[in-house]
Amino acid sequence: MLFTDIGLPGGLNGRQLADEARLRRPHLRVLFTSGYARSAIVHQGRLDPGVELLSKPFTLAQLSSKIRQILNRADL
Repeated sequence: MLFTDIGLPGGLNGRQLADEARLRRPHLRVLFTSGYARSAIVHQGRLDPGVELLSKPFTLAQLSSKIRQILNRADL
């Protein structure tokens, strides 16, 4: 599983990182987080299919729950 922020330093965003990682591991599950840059993965108010987002701020309990939910999915 990859957990990444949408906004990253150095010109690469989290979506681009996830796309590159999935070229190497097609079944990689990805959880994005962001405090503001939803436009990189949200289109017309909806997330792209298969995209998971945990908005900041979040608690460790929320993070743990979201990770558990994603890893327990049977869509590989």
